[in-house]
Amino acid sequence: MTAHLWNPATLGKLELPHRLAMAPMTRDRSTAEGVPTALNAAYYTQRASTGLLITEGTQPSADGQGYLLTPGIHTAEQIAGWRTVTDGVHAAGGQVAIQLMHVGRISHPSNTPHGRQPVAPSAIQPAGAMFTMSGPQEMPVPRELSTEEVTETVRDFRKAAAAAIEAGADAVEIHAANGYLVHQFLSSNANKRTDRYGGSVDNRIRFAVEVAAAVADEIGAERTGIRISPGNPFNDITEEDTARLYPALVRALAPLNLAYLHVVAGGDEELLHSLRREWPTALLLNRPGADIATRVKDIETDLADVVTVGMMALANPDLVERIRTGAPLNNPDPATFYGGGEVGYTDYPTLSAG
Repeated sequence: MTAHLWNPATLGKLELPHRLAMAPMTRDRSTAEGVPTALNAAYYTQRASTGLLITEGTQPSADGQGYLLTPGIHTAEQIAGWRTVTDGVHAAGGQVAIQLMHVGRISHPSNTPHGRQPVAPSAIQPAGAMFTMSGPQEMPVPRELSTEEVTETVRDFRKAAAAAIEAGADAVEIHAANGYLVHQFLSSNANKRTDRYGGSVDNRIRFAVEVAAAVADEIGAERTGIRISPGNPFNDITEEDTARLYPALVRALAPLNLAYLHVVAGGDEELLHSLRREWPTALLLNRPGADIATRVKDIETDLADVVTVGMMALANPDLVERIRTGAPLNNPDPATFYGGGEVGYTDYPTLSAG
Protein backbone atom coordinates (compact mmCIF):
# COMPACT_ATOMS: atom_id res chain seq x y z
CA MET A 1 0.00 0.00 0.00
CA THR A 2 1.32 3.42 -0.95
CA ALA A 3 -1.66 5.57 0.03
CA HIS A 4 0.33 7.73 2.45
CA LEU A 5 2.63 8.84 -0.38
CA TRP A 6 -0.18 10.66 -2.16
CA ASN A 7 -1.11 13.09 0.60
CA PRO A 8 -0.05 16.67 -0.12
CA ALA A 9 2.80 18.24 1.84
CA THR A 10 3.89 21.76 2.73
CA LEU A 11 7.56 22.75 2.86
CA GLY A 12 7.70 26.40 3.79
CA LYS A 13 6.46 28.25 0.72
CA LEU A 14 6.25 25.05 -1.34
CA GLU A 15 2.98 23.15 -1.70
CA LEU A 16 3.70 19.63 -2.93
CA PRO A 17 1.10 17.30 -4.49
CA HIS A 18 2.52 14.20 -2.77
CA ARG A 19 5.26 12.97 -0.45
CA LEU A 20 7.88 12.06 -3.07
CA ALA A 21 10.67 14.36 -4.26
CA MET A 22 13.71 13.91 -6.47
CA ALA A 23 17.04 13.82 -4.66
CA PRO A 24 20.03 15.80 -5.96
CA MET A 25 22.29 13.81 -8.30
CA THR A 26 25.45 14.99 -10.05
CA ARG A 27 25.20 14.25 -13.78
CA ASP A 28 28.10 16.25 -15.32
CA ARG A 29 26.28 17.42 -18.42
CA SER A 30 26.48 21.22 -18.30
CA THR A 31 28.85 23.25 -20.48
CA ALA A 32 32.50 23.75 -19.60
CA GLU A 33 31.46 27.21 -18.36
CA GLY A 34 28.93 25.72 -15.95
CA VAL A 35 25.88 26.73 -17.99
CA PRO A 36 22.83 24.42 -18.01
CA THR A 37 21.72 23.47 -21.51
CA ALA A 38 18.55 22.50 -23.36
CA LEU A 39 19.46 18.88 -22.63
CA ASN A 40 19.50 19.61 -18.90
CA ALA A 41 16.14 21.34 -19.21
CA ALA A 42 14.70 18.29 -20.98
CA TYR A 43 16.00 15.96 -18.26
CA TYR A 44 14.41 17.89 -15.41
CA THR A 45 11.21 18.64 -17.28
CA GLN A 46 10.73 14.93 -18.00
CA ARG A 47 10.70 14.34 -14.24
CA ALA A 48 8.38 17.21 -13.26
CA SER A 49 5.67 14.85 -12.00
CA THR A 50 8.02 13.92 -9.16
CA GLY A 51 6.81 17.22 -7.68
CA LEU A 52 9.85 18.83 -6.13
CA LEU A 53 13.08 18.40 -8.07
CA ILE A 54 16.21 19.07 -6.02
CA THR A 55 18.88 19.73 -8.59
CA GLU A 56 22.40 18.46 -8.90
CA GLY A 57 25.00 20.27 -6.83
CA THR A 58 25.53 23.76 -8.26
CA GLN A 59 28.60 25.80 -7.42
CA PRO A 60 27.99 29.17 -5.79
CA SER A 61 31.36 30.51 -6.95
CA ALA A 62 34.29 29.62 -9.18
CA ASP A 63 36.12 28.25 -6.12
CA GLY A 64 33.15 25.98 -5.45
CA GLN A 65 33.67 23.77 -8.52
CA GLY A 66 35.35 20.40 -8.20
CA TYR A 67 34.00 18.17 -10.96
CA LEU A 68 33.94 18.55 -14.71
CA LEU A 69 30.83 19.94 -16.43
CA THR A 70 28.88 20.79 -13.28
CA PRO A 71 26.57 23.81 -13.32
CA GLY A 72 27.12 27.07 -11.51
CA ILE A 73 24.82 29.84 -10.38
CA HIS A 74 27.16 32.82 -10.13
CA THR A 75 27.28 34.26 -13.68
CA ALA A 76 24.63 35.83 -15.91
CA GLU A 77 25.01 33.00 -18.43
CA GLN A 78 24.46 30.37 -15.73
CA ILE A 79 21.37 32.17 -14.46
CA ALA A 80 19.96 32.25 -17.99
CA GLY A 81 20.71 28.55 -18.43
CA TRP A 82 18.92 27.66 -15.21
CA ARG A 83 15.96 29.76 -16.33
CA THR A 84 15.41 27.36 -19.23
CA VAL A 85 15.32 24.51 -16.71
CA THR A 86 12.90 26.15 -14.28
CA ASP A 87 10.62 27.39 -17.07
CA GLY A 88 10.35 23.85 -18.45
CA VAL A 89 9.67 22.27 -15.07
CA HIS A 90 7.09 24.89 -14.13
CA ALA A 91 5.28 24.46 -17.44
CA ALA A 92 5.07 20.73 -16.68
CA GLY A 93 3.70 21.32 -13.17
CA GLY A 94 6.81 20.77 -11.07
CA GLN A 95 8.92 22.87 -8.70
CA VAL A 96 12.69 23.30 -8.49
CA ALA A 97 15.09 23.66 -5.56
CA ILE A 98 18.59 24.50 -6.78
CA GLN A 99 21.15 22.84 -4.54
CA LEU A 100 24.13 25.05 -3.69
CA MET A 101 27.25 22.88 -3.42
CA HIS A 102 30.72 24.24 -2.69
CA VAL A 103 33.08 21.26 -2.96
CA GLY A 104 35.88 22.73 -0.88
CA ARG A 105 38.90 20.41 -0.98
CA ILE A 106 37.22 17.79 -3.22
CA SER A 107 38.59 19.35 -6.38
CA HIS A 108 41.48 19.67 -8.77
CA PRO A 109 42.74 22.94 -10.30
CA SER A 110 42.37 21.63 -13.85
CA ASN A 111 38.61 21.27 -13.35
CA THR A 112 38.05 24.89 -12.35
CA PRO A 113 37.69 28.01 -14.50
CA HIS A 114 40.64 29.75 -12.84
CA GLY A 115 42.99 26.81 -12.16
CA ARG A 116 43.55 27.81 -8.55
CA GLN A 117 44.35 25.56 -5.60
CA PRO A 118 41.22 24.22 -3.86
CA VAL A 119 40.13 25.90 -0.63
CA ALA A 120 39.06 24.22 2.60
CA PRO A 121 38.71 24.72 6.35
CA SER A 122 42.28 23.43 6.80
CA ALA A 123 45.24 22.59 4.57
CA ILE A 124 44.66 18.83 4.80
CA GLN A 125 44.84 16.76 1.63
CA PRO A 126 41.89 14.44 1.05
CA ALA A 127 42.46 10.83 0.10
CA GLY A 128 41.48 9.82 -3.41
CA ALA A 129 41.68 11.01 -6.98
CA MET A 130 39.64 13.46 -9.02
CA PHE A 131 38.67 12.69 -12.60
CA THR A 132 39.94 15.38 -14.98
CA MET A 133 40.16 15.76 -18.76
CA SER A 134 43.57 14.09 -18.62
CA GLY A 135 42.35 11.24 -16.42
CA PRO A 136 42.30 10.65 -12.65
CA GLN A 137 44.65 12.91 -10.69
CA GLU A 138 45.48 13.02 -7.00
CA MET A 139 43.61 15.80 -5.25
CA PRO A 140 46.13 18.37 -3.98
CA VAL A 141 46.57 19.87 -0.55
CA PRO A 142 43.98 22.65 -0.32
CA ARG A 143 44.60 26.19 0.83
CA GLU A 144 43.16 27.04 4.23
CA LEU A 145 40.59 29.82 4.07
CA SER A 146 41.38 32.80 6.25
CA THR A 147 38.75 33.90 8.75
CA GLU A 148 37.91 36.81 6.45
CA GLU A 149 37.62 34.47 3.46
CA VAL A 150 35.19 32.27 5.36
CA THR A 151 32.98 35.31 5.77
CA GLU A 152 33.33 36.04 2.05
CA THR A 153 32.33 32.45 1.25
CA VAL A 154 29.17 32.92 3.30
CA ARG A 155 28.46 35.96 1.11
CA ASP A 156 29.02 33.79 -1.98
CA PHE A 157 26.25 31.47 -0.81
CA ARG A 158 23.99 34.47 -0.21
CA LYS A 159 24.60 35.87 -3.69
CA ALA A 160 24.13 32.45 -5.28
CA ALA A 161 20.80 32.00 -3.50
CA ALA A 162 19.60 35.33 -4.89
CA ALA A 163 20.78 34.25 -8.34
CA ALA A 164 18.88 30.97 -8.02
CA ILE A 165 15.64 32.82 -7.32
CA GLU A 166 16.39 35.15 -10.24
CA ALA A 167 16.74 32.01 -12.36
CA GLY A 168 13.24 30.95 -11.40
CA ALA A 169 14.00 28.46 -8.64
CA ASP A 170 11.25 27.92 -6.09
CA ALA A 171 13.74 27.19 -3.32
CA VAL A 172 17.41 26.64 -2.54
CA GLU A 173 18.97 23.68 -0.77
CA ILE A 174 22.31 24.14 1.02
CA HIS A 175 24.52 21.08 0.60
CA ALA A 176 26.01 20.37 4.03
CA ALA A 177 26.57 16.67 3.36
CA ASN A 178 28.73 14.12 1.52
CA GLY A 179 32.11 15.55 2.44
CA TYR A 180 31.88 18.92 0.66
CA LEU A 181 32.81 22.30 2.13
CA VAL A 182 30.07 22.76 4.73
CA HIS A 183 30.49 19.15 5.82
CA GLN A 184 34.27 19.66 5.96
CA PHE A 185 33.76 22.41 8.53
CA LEU A 186 31.57 20.05 10.58
CA SER A 187 34.08 17.21 10.51
CA SER A 188 36.82 16.39 12.99
CA ASN A 189 39.45 15.42 10.39
CA ALA A 190 39.12 18.08 7.67
CA ASN A 191 38.72 20.95 10.12
CA LYS A 192 41.71 21.64 12.38
CA ARG A 193 41.17 25.38 12.64
CA THR A 194 41.97 27.36 15.77
CA ASP A 195 39.75 30.37 15.08
CA ARG A 196 36.01 30.65 15.77
CA TYR A 197 35.24 28.07 13.06
CA GLY A 198 37.23 25.18 14.52
CA GLY A 199 37.75 23.05 17.60
CA SER A 200 34.55 22.77 19.63
CA VAL A 201 31.23 21.53 18.29
CA ASP A 202 29.80 25.03 18.60
CA ASN A 203 32.65 26.38 16.49
CA ARG A 204 32.51 23.65 13.84
CA ILE A 205 28.78 24.14 13.24
CA ARG A 206 29.19 27.92 12.97
CA PHE A 207 29.86 28.02 9.22
CA ALA A 208 26.81 25.88 8.40
CA VAL A 209 24.58 28.05 10.57
CA GLU A 210 25.98 31.28 9.10
CA VAL A 211 25.43 30.04 5.55
CA ALA A 212 21.86 28.99 6.35
CA ALA A 213 21.13 32.29 8.08
CA ALA A 214 22.55 34.29 5.16
CA VAL A 215 20.57 32.36 2.55
CA ALA A 216 17.36 32.56 4.60
CA ASP A 217 17.85 36.29 5.09
CA GLU A 218 18.38 36.77 1.36
CA ILE A 219 15.54 34.71 -0.10
CA GLY A 220 13.32 33.87 2.87
CA ALA A 221 13.49 30.96 5.28
CA GLU A 222 10.38 29.55 3.63
CA ARG A 223 12.43 29.01 0.45
CA THR A 224 15.53 27.57 2.18
CA GLY A 225 16.40 23.95 2.93
CA ILE A 226 19.59 22.25 4.09
CA ARG A 227 20.90 18.72 3.53
CA ILE A 228 23.01 16.77 6.04
CA SER A 229 24.44 13.24 6.10
CA PRO A 230 25.36 12.31 9.69
CA GLY A 231 28.15 9.77 9.93
CA ASN A 232 28.76 9.65 6.18
CA PRO A 233 32.49 9.01 5.51
CA PHE A 234 32.21 9.86 1.81
CA ASN A 235 35.03 12.05 0.45
CA ASP A 236 37.38 11.16 3.32
CA ILE A 237 35.29 12.59 6.16
CA THR A 238 35.59 11.54 9.81
CA GLU A 239 33.11 12.58 12.48
CA GLU A 240 34.19 11.42 15.91
CA ASP A 241 31.29 13.07 17.74
CA THR A 242 28.28 12.60 15.48
CA ALA A 243 25.89 12.01 18.38
CA ARG A 244 26.72 15.45 19.81
CA LEU A 245 27.46 17.29 16.57
CA TYR A 246 24.19 16.87 14.70
CA PRO A 247 21.74 17.53 17.53
CA ALA A 248 23.74 20.69 18.26
CA LEU A 249 23.59 21.69 14.58
CA VAL A 250 19.86 21.04 14.34
CA ARG A 251 19.17 23.00 17.53
CA ALA A 252 21.20 25.93 16.18
CA LEU A 253 19.38 25.84 12.84
CA ALA A 254 15.89 25.41 14.32
CA PRO A 255 15.30 29.11 15.18
CA LEU A 256 15.80 30.02 11.52
CA ASN A 257 12.53 28.19 10.72
CA LEU A 258 13.84 26.88 7.40
CA ALA A 259 11.46 25.22 4.96
CA TYR A 260 13.01 21.82 5.51
CA LEU A 261 15.84 19.65 6.75
CA HIS A 262 16.96 16.96 4.29
CA VAL A 263 18.63 14.02 6.02
CA VAL A 264 20.58 11.27 4.28
CA ALA A 265 20.15 8.27 6.56
CA GLY A 266 23.42 6.70 7.61
CA GLY A 267 22.24 3.74 9.66
CA ASP A 268 22.01 5.40 13.08
CA GLU A 269 18.26 5.17 13.62
CA GLU A 270 18.42 6.53 17.16
CA LEU A 271 20.14 9.70 15.92
CA LEU A 272 17.67 10.00 13.05
CA HIS A 273 14.72 9.81 15.43
CA SER A 274 16.30 12.39 17.73
CA LEU A 275 16.82 14.81 14.83
CA ARG A 276 13.18 14.35 13.85
CA ARG A 277 12.12 15.30 17.38
CA GLU A 278 14.40 18.34 17.45
CA TRP A 279 13.49 19.74 14.03
CA PRO A 280 10.51 22.16 14.00
CA THR A 281 9.52 22.13 10.31
CA ALA A 282 9.38 19.59 7.49
CA LEU A 283 11.90 16.74 7.34
CA LEU A 284 12.91 15.13 4.05
CA LEU A 285 14.50 11.69 4.32
CA ASN A 286 16.73 9.95 1.83
CA ARG A 287 17.56 6.27 2.34
CA PRO A 288 19.97 5.34 -0.46
CA GLY A 289 18.98 2.03 -2.03
CA ALA A 290 15.78 1.60 -0.03
CA ASP A 291 12.70 0.13 -1.69
CA ILE A 292 9.33 1.85 -1.96
CA ALA A 293 7.87 -0.09 0.98
CA THR A 294 10.59 1.17 3.30
CA ARG A 295 10.07 4.74 2.17
CA VAL A 296 6.30 4.47 2.63
CA LYS A 297 6.87 3.21 6.17
CA ASP A 298 8.93 6.31 6.95
CA ILE A 299 5.91 8.41 5.97
CA GLU A 300 3.43 6.19 7.82
CA THR A 301 5.42 6.32 11.05
CA ASP A 302 5.89 10.10 10.76
CA LEU A 303 9.66 9.79 10.64
CA ALA A 304 9.60 11.91 7.48
CA ASP A 305 7.24 14.35 5.83
CA VAL A 306 8.68 13.70 2.36
CA VAL A 307 10.96 10.94 1.04
CA THR A 308 13.50 11.71 -1.67
CA VAL A 309 14.50 9.27 -4.39
CA GLY A 310 17.64 9.36 -6.49
CA MET A 311 18.35 6.51 -8.90
CA MET A 312 14.66 5.59 -9.11
CA ALA A 313 13.90 9.06 -10.46
CA LEU A 314 17.01 9.05 -12.66
CA ALA A 315 15.85 5.90 -14.47
CA ASN A 316 12.10 6.54 -14.37
CA PRO A 317 10.92 9.93 -15.63
CA ASP A 318 7.36 8.82 -14.83
CA LEU A 319 8.18 7.34 -11.43
CA VAL A 320 5.02 8.64 -9.79
CA GLU A 321 2.79 6.98 -12.38
CA ARG A 322 4.72 3.73 -12.12
CA ILE A 323 4.37 3.61 -8.34
CA ARG A 324 0.69 4.54 -8.46
CA THR A 325 -0.10 1.80 -10.97
CA GLY A 326 2.32 -0.83 -9.67
CA ALA A 327 4.17 -0.86 -12.99
CA PRO A 328 7.73 -2.23 -13.11
CA LEU A 329 10.60 0.22 -12.81
CA ASN A 330 13.41 0.78 -15.29
CA ASN A 331 16.83 -0.19 -13.99
CA PRO A 332 19.43 2.61 -13.88
CA ASP A 333 22.60 2.27 -15.96
CA PRO A 334 25.60 3.27 -13.80
CA ALA A 335 27.87 3.48 -16.86
CA THR A 336 25.95 6.57 -18.00
CA PHE A 337 25.54 8.36 -14.66
CA TYR A 338 28.29 10.93 -15.23
CA GLY A 339 28.95 12.86 -18.42
CA GLY A 340 27.84 12.12 -21.97
CA GLY A 341 24.70 13.12 -23.80
CA GLU A 342 21.15 11.82 -24.10
CA VAL A 343 22.03 8.15 -23.48
CA GLY A 344 21.29 7.27 -19.88
CA TYR A 345 19.99 10.78 -19.32
CA THR A 346 16.88 11.65 -21.31
CA ASP A 347 16.28 8.34 -23.13
CA TYR A 348 14.83 6.21 -20.30
CA PRO A 349 11.46 4.94 -21.54
CA THR A 350 8.13 5.99 -20.05
CA LEU A 351 5.01 3.87 -19.80
CA SER A 352 3.25 6.02 -22.40
CA ALA A 353 6.11 5.48 -24.84
CA GLY A 354 6.16 1.76 -24.28
